[in-house]
Amino acid sequence: MYKIVFTRRALKDLENIDKEVQNRIAMKLKKYAEEPLKYARKLTSPKIGTYRFRIRDYRVIFDIDYENIVILRIGHRRSIYK
Repeated sequence: MYKIVFTRRALKDLENIDKEVQNRIAMKLKKYAEEPLKYARKLTSPKIGTYRFRIRDYRVIFDIDYENIVILRIGHRRSIYK
């Protein structure tokens, strides 16, 4: 099981999201922490991160560092890659 670590920017992104969506993201992250690479997609352009999770209309951009999943950004799919 990987440990989930949030950057300051990711926490700020999460605060700006609706509470219901925050809960959905938290539950999915717990599930994905067991086998992150099974659910992740590798980004074609690693400018903002290496991998992403898809949680409905939201994307969680992250890197894997040893036993940690480092969450870099969280945002709506239409604006996260800009």
